[in-house]
Amino acid sequence: MNKQEVIKSVSDKIRLIRLERNYSQDRMAEVIGISKKTLVQIEKGRTEAGWTTTVAVCGLFGDSEILQSVLGDVPLEVVEIIAHNGVSSPKDKTLGGRVWWKEIQKEGSFRLQQNMISQHYRILDDQDYRWFSSFDKSEAVKRFEELTNE
Repeated sequence: MNKQEVIKSVSDKIRLIRLERNYSQDRMAEVIGISKKTLVQIEKGRTEAGWTTTVAVCGLFGDSEILQSVLGDVPLEVVEIIAHNGVSSPKDKTLGGRVWWKEIQKEGSFRLQQNMISQHYRILDDQDYRWFSSFDKSEAVKRFEELTNE
């Protein structure tokens, strides 16, 4: 996934995300920081959300089943990986990837997983802390090898 694909996915689903929360257009626009007119344009497919709006929706509605169905279990993680071109530091405790993740490789106290929806990769330790995330498989495999050889 890239920035434009995430923007399109969020734009296409913003109405459903709003309805899932039972928000009016006025309330949704207020929550994400845009005008009602802009929200209506996005919902009707006349324009797409900007990156800032997309990030706001992912951050504020990360628990949305609609949003998770297009971006995976942690939509904000997908946005973070795109914004920073990967994440490479011990961070965030996860749920361990029991639902949205496919285990690619396991060695020692680390495992490499791939998200079944967004297709990005991450490395978790045996305590389920995320050490690395990227959309680049070769980069993920390289970092996995580095971690398991330390």
